[in-house]
Amino acid sequence: METDHSKMKLGKLNPVHDSDTPQLANYLNLHTLPAAPAQYSYTGDITTWGMMNNDKIGNCTCAAAGHLIMEWTASNGKMVTPTDADIISAYAAITGYNPATGANDGGAGVKEALNYWRKTGIAGHRIMGYAALEPQNHQYVMQSVYLFGGCYVGLSLPATAKTQLVWDVSATGTQGDGASGSWGGHVVPVVGYDANGLTIVTWGYTKTMTWNFWNAYCDESYAIISVDFTTNKVAPNGFDLVSLKRDLQKISS
Repeated sequence: METDHSKMKLGKLNPVHDSDTPQLANYLNLHTLPAAPAQYSYTGDITTWGMMNNDKIGNCTCAAAGHLIMEWTASNGKMVTPTDADIISAYAAITGYNPATGANDGGAGVKEALNYWRKTGIAGHRIMGYAALEPQNHQYVMQSVYLFGGCYVGLSLPATAKTQLVWDVSATGTQGDGASGSWGGHVVPVVGYDANGLTIVTWGYTKTMTWNFWNAYCDESYAIISVDFTTNKVAPNGFDLVSLKRDLQKISS
């Protein structure tokens, strides 16, 4: 089955991988962490996610944050839905985008968005920290979703994804329209997973991408730690939040 996303906006700039970025593996104690279940989902009863203007401007880095805020607060019993104005304001602050003229709508880098979210907040909600996942490490994605209520993911989308109902590697492979980045960069939150793939939120709806698609086209991913989700405002046993927060203080925005 196919759909048509071709008129939707993307907006993720190329990833920046450097030695300053905290790595999730450095803060996990696999001996004390609970094992992630084989499948899990935090979508719950959320039926309306909202486009958050990502059909008009390249603000996916901030729209993904807005959707995670919705999911986290819904999981704690009282959902907060950031307004379009909240998301546009954050995007403008990060990039210099001018809502009145449309100038400077060139997208944003993931780390820029994460550092702004941590230091300033989006829609009045700040995160405690973030840590990068190892590429193609399915267990870390599952742990990120299960323990922290989601994973913040950057994709280098192929043109074939424009018309796919389920995002999967095309039968023609990763060449031509199936090449990584042949459409562009996009950010989505992962809010669930099972043996078949990952549940994401994009352009106002949930969508499935297969694990093969993840392996081929994910070029950066982060666990996000937020008081909107964590139980009793602390990180799970087995996760070293103190060290993560200390290391994040060394990163300039």
